[in-house]
Amino acid sequence: MRLYVEPMDALVVDVEADGRVRFADEEPRMPTLQERRAIIYAARAELAALTELVDILENAAVAPR
Repeated sequence: MRLYVEPMDALVVDVEADGRVRFADEEPRMPTLQERRAIIYAARAELAALTELVDILENAAVAPR
C-alpha cells in the first residue's frame, strides 16, 4: 500500500491490524489523533478518486467511440 497524505507531506506504506502505521523510512507506530484524521481524510479522497476512475473506464469500455 502507498497512500500520500498531503497535509502531513508523508507516505503511508503499511498499516497493521492493531492500528499502527508505517510511514516511509520509519518504524511502525501508533499515529496521533491529528495524524489519524489526516490519513483517513486522504484515504477517503483517494477512494473517491479511484471510484471515479473505475466508473469512467468501465463506461468507456462499453461505449463505442
